[in-house]
Amino acid sequence: MISKPIYLDFNSTTPCDPRVVENMLPYFTQHFGNSASKDHFYGWQAQEAVDDAREQVAGLIRAKVDEIIFTSGATEAINLALKGLAENTQGEKTHIITCKTEHAAVLDTCVYLESKGFMVTYLKVNEHGEISLQDLEKAITPKTLCLALMWANNETGVIHPIDKIAELANRHNVAFFCDATQAVGKIPIDVKHVGIDLMAFSSHKMYGPKGVGALYFNQNSTLSKIIPHLHGGSHEWGLRSGSLNVPGIVGFGHTAKLCRTEMATENSKLVKLRDRLETSLLTNIPGSRINGLSTRLPQVTNLRFPEVNAENLLLSLSQDLALSRGSACSSNVQRPSHVLKAMGLTDQEAFGSIRISLGRFTTEEEVEFTIDKLTTSILSLSPAQQ
Repeated sequence: MISKPIYLDFNSTTPCDPRVVENMLPYFTQHFGNSASKDHFYGWQAQEAVDDAREQVAGLIRAKVDEIIFTSGATEAINLALKGLAENTQGEKTHIITCKTEHAAVLDTCVYLESKGFMVTYLKVNEHGEISLQDLEKAITPKTLCLALMWANNETGVIHPIDKIAELANRHNVAFFCDATQAVGKIPIDVKHVGIDLMAFSSHKMYGPKGVGALYFNQNSTLSKIIPHLHGGSHEWGLRSGSLNVPGIVGFGHTAKLCRTEMATENSKLVKLRDRLETSLLTNIPGSRINGLSTRLPQVTNLRFPEVNAENLLLSLSQDLALSRGSACSSNVQRPSHVLKAMGLTDQEAFGSIRISLGRFTTEEEVEFTIDKLTTSILSLSPAQQ
């Protein structure tokens, strides 16, 4: 028996894995201490839990334990990285390179830094959502402070060639900051092997709780030095003040452990389900297309349908399917996706596109129902009804 509406918006957020919740619960009531309380058992107990979680999170991305700063989420980590780098440069380097398809947390932070006198280059992408490495290298100047490029796109799942980007940054002695929010926990990541200076990610994208994330900073890199923007204590090596969210961090740690051990099996399942979904919809619906047909994350597809208004379609399906038009941070704004527009889609094509993101708990039965429901609904719609 299918429970409806079927949730197919895992790129927006994931349900907390019951195993993660079970590990978190004691830290709300029994082990409730403040990890900064150094003078008694409850504080020591909380600190031990944070240490264990930090080790689990670091292990997921192959980092050192003391290279993980816990934050309230990826957005804070992104702000800490970019603003922290900018404030530390003392006017010596005032140029940042990013991409037009980045998440709003990066783009809006770059706009803010532009208001403070920084120059920002926004790289274009091709029709598949891919950047040109040649254009990237040409954009680097002696004033370039950092490259700010995501690992995988939140709307299309397109994966950037992170190892080649890191090699370029290293060759030009430029910091490389990576928003890996959609990638961590979904594909293998080794920050040391790749050579990343700073990287942001979040718990709630990988079956952990909301309200907790992390910033990785490479201790061996002189380019990862940042200035804190929250003050009020010496928490997190003085880089992020504030009492730690111990239950959330415990959950983050356990979800990192689960992702590390179950990722390969999970991805094999998700690729099969996504391919089944895509093949069926492309066959059933004339003129349908995949946005970002490139190297992608295993669980997400972004599809466009001719003469369909995606907002109206999703509203009509809301009792049966939970889908989205794109990023949860911008889907309430009535304008075409900036990601799809950067890929060359017209307004009409962008407004006719939907994102379907599968997850750990998605079943074959749910995918088959989705195929039938979307096919019937889209084929029944006419321009006049939209």
